[in-house]
Amino acid sequence: MIKILIADDQAMVRQGFGALLGAQPDLLVVGDAANGAAAVEAARELRPDVVLMDVRMPVMDGLEATRRIIGPKVLILTTFDLDDYVYEALRAGASGFLLKDAPAADLVQAVRVVAAGEALLAPSVTRRLIAEFAARPHRDRPRPVALNALTPRETDVLRLIARGRSNTEIAADLVVAEQTVKTHVGRILAKLNLRDRAQAVVFSYETGLVAAGE
Repeated sequence: MIKILIADDQAMVRQGFGALLGAQPDLLVVGDAANGAAAVEAARELRPDVVLMDVRMPVMDGLEATRRIIGPKVLILTTFDLDDYVYEALRAGASGFLLKDAPAADLVQAVRVVAAGEALLAPSVTRRLIAEFAARPHRDRPRPVALNALTPRETDVLRLIARGRSNTEIAADLVVAEQTVKTHVGRILAKLNLRDRAQAVVFSYETGLVAAGE
C-alpha cells in the first residue's frame, strides 16, 4: 500500500485528488496540508511514501517544503508549465513533476512511478524536462571526486538515466538483464549519496557528466 500526503492551499484540490487516489486499491491518502509548513510537519508525523506538493502556497512554498522533507518522495503538482519551478523543484529533491491538468490516470500512474523509483517523471513531460536541463549546462566545473567511485559500466548507466531512459530501455541499450540494471542503479545512488533517479539526473547535468547536445 502506497501512503500519500496531499499538500495544496485549495481545499477542493485536496479533496478532489484525495477522492481520486483513495479510490485506488493500492493507494492510501493518510493526510493533507494547506501550506508548506504544515506539509513538512505532516510528513514527519505521518511518514507517507509520497507527498503531492503544490508549488505556490502560503506560509512556506512547495519548493522550500520539498527541501525540508526527508524520507518521502515528493511529486510536484502545479498549474505552471515547465519553467524555473521544475528545475528548482528537482534540485530541491523532488522525485517527479506533473501538471494539475494532466488526466486522472496520469496522476495515479505518476504516484506509483515515483513511489517505485523506477522513472523520473510521467512520460508526457520527461523528454521536455531533459531538454530543459540540457539548455542550462554548468560549464567549467571540475569532475566531482565522487564519480571516481563508479565503475565504467555504472557511469554508462548514469548517463542513460540522465537521458530519461527507463530500466528496460537501459537493459536493451547495454544488452544486459533488467535486474542487472536495477543493481547498477542502486549502487550508483548509494555511491553518490543520491535519493533517487531524479537527483541522479540533476547531478549528471550539473556536474557536466552529460551536456547539451549529447
